[in-house]
Amino acid sequence: MDQTNLRVAGMSCEGCVNAVRNALTGVAGVRDVTVSLDEKSARVLHDGSTTTADLLQAVESAGYSAEQT
Repeated sequence: MDQTNLRVAGMSCEGCVNAVRNALTGVAGVRDVTVSLDEKSARVLHDGSTTTADLLQAVESAGYSAEQT
């Protein structure tokens, strides 16, 4: 299992956290997602088929910006 950590910009409420979590959960190969509003971050556990680009695209499609940390 691989882990990717993201810094997510634009989250301001629990609704944002849920939107980011749902977007990341929808990426093929993702097994677990933890999103923190306080830390403006997401931790994604996924299999080897998932790329960082896939995760970043999912967050951006949900209306937020992200970068790998």
